[in-house]
Amino acid sequence: MEIEGRLVEASNTTLRVILSAGGLSVRAVYKPVRGERPLWDFPHGTLAAREVAAYAVSESLGWDLVPPTVMRDGPLGPGSCQLWLDETVEPPVDFVPAGELPQGWLPIAAAEDEEGRPYLLAHADDPRLARLAAFDAVINNADRKGGHVLATPDQRLYGVDHGICFHTEDKLRTVLWGFAGRVVPPEVAAALRAFDPSVLDDLLTTAEVEAVGTRIKQLVADGRLPKPPEDRHAIPWPPI
Repeated sequence: MEIEGRLVEASNTTLRVILSAGGLSVRAVYKPVRGERPLWDFPHGTLAAREVAAYAVSESLGWDLVPPTVMRDGPLGPGSCQLWLDETVEPPVDFVPAGELPQGWLPIAAAEDEEGRPYLLAHADDPRLARLAAFDAVINNADRKGGHVLATPDQRLYGVDHGICFHTEDKLRTVLWGFAGRVVPPEVAAALRAFDPSVLDDLLTTAEVEAVGTRIKQLVADGRLPKPPEDRHAIPWPPI
């Protein structure tokens, strides 16, 4: 593992690295445990494992929503290591002028720029995003910003930055509330019913693993994606 540089806008130490083996090289995002800032509501030193756990859920469900992510021992010690996506296109989540909402997009919240011009936080009515919204409900994602949604030229859609997920308390904060109350698609419900939370046993606490199973059962029983809470902020800041 060779460090290329640091992503300076990240809250925690986040490094772009080159991984080499057998004559092949790929870029990756390396987040060492020692570079994690303490949080009041998540145990210190657990964010890297949560990144890996999100990938494990995505893979177990067969949804391919998270780039390959593993634990690695790098130059700054153990941490999560996620494949870097070299080519991306504009994601279907953004701020748009209030009178120019693209056809097929769902408005989430009103906003203004520095000069007082009205904007809308919105996202596309896209089945890929709807599946990501279901995924976030399962992992209890506390930070689904628009910038954490990556699209690639081959029409794939990925979510990244899952360090503050899997809390036992309801923490869901997302910019994908356009799907709130929508019926869970049958294929999504079928995948959730078949999911075995034990794939997370080595990454999360017993209570956190049990909470994943509870959220899945509730989501399948309700048959609809969750609605935003009324007793706390439902959208992360900044949203994009």
